[in-house]
Amino acid sequence: MINALLKIEIGIDPTLVDIAGIEVTWHGVFTALAVIAGVAIAAWLGRRMGYSEDMIYNAALALVIGGIIGARGLYVIENWSDFENDLGEIFSLNAGGISIYGALIGGAIGGLGYGYFAKVPNITRAIDIGAIGAIMGMAIGRFGDIINGEHFAESTGLPWGVVYTDPNSPAFPLRLDPQHPAVAYELIGDLFIFLALVVIYTRLPRAGVTFFAWIFLYGLLRFWVSFLRLDEEILLGLTTAQVIALAAMPIGLGGVVYLLRTPPPEERAERERESRFAHEEGSTFDEPAASEPPAAEQPAAEQPAEEPQA
Repeated sequence: MINALLKIEIGIDPTLVDIAGIEVTWHGVFTALAVIAGVAIAAWLGRRMGYSEDMIYNAALALVIGGIIGARGLYVIENWSDFENDLGEIFSLNAGGISIYGALIGGAIGGLGYGYFAKVPNITRAIDIGAIGAIMGMAIGRFGDIINGEHFAESTGLPWGVVYTDPNSPAFPLRLDPQHPAVAYELIGDLFIFLALVVIYTRLPRAGVTFFAWIFLYGLLRFWVSFLRLDEEILLGLTTAQVIALAAMPIGLGGVVYLLRTPPPEERAERERESRFAHEEGSTFDEPAASEPPAAEQPAAEQPAEEPQA
């Protein structure tokens, strides 16, 4: 039995306010705050790296647009049965319903696309910065999911659990037993990943390591948290998020190992220059000195003829 003192009842209406038929939801508010926080962190780090304001905010705009499209798109694909009879609901973003992995994939495509066409310098360091901002944005966005109650989880066997008591919550009609606060677990995990990425970014100057560490760590977190969620299974008892996580983790770990074992391009170029210089110096010392051509023989000076003796 769940101890009543640790049964967390969430009775907040998912809709914050309804103005002339336009709903402002907690999910939408925290999504906006997540974007603002993520962009602010990335912009602060970007300025310290010498990126211009225009470049920072153009990249952020491309990333946000790509992230929104990807987040909603993958969610719609995963839950197509909820939209096939009312396609207009696809665009009801304020009502909730996004896929974090869709946001990551779409945001990465948007940000990298901008970086490629705008020829952003040191793009690997730029994606490190983007990863740090993104994970904080993901953590903040999860507050909206907790209030909304749209992600259902297994009944808890631990001394804590959540119950949604507001009639407008998606979880309320199901009358679920106290369930694992799986989304809260992910929020806490996101914050730990944020701290880990900050340490990696400041202690390991190799560009790209932070980005690939983010891919690996979030994949690991999401894979295990998803066992507690009641999401649709698509392959071998695994959900879409878990399948993506299994594909992402080797990429992330492999990227970290490769970058840590391989010197950066500048260092490789310097080593190549030193190697060529050493080779040329060695060749100079090994070759015998060229012998000087023999001096042209001078004709012997003519001796004055001896005068005949008287």
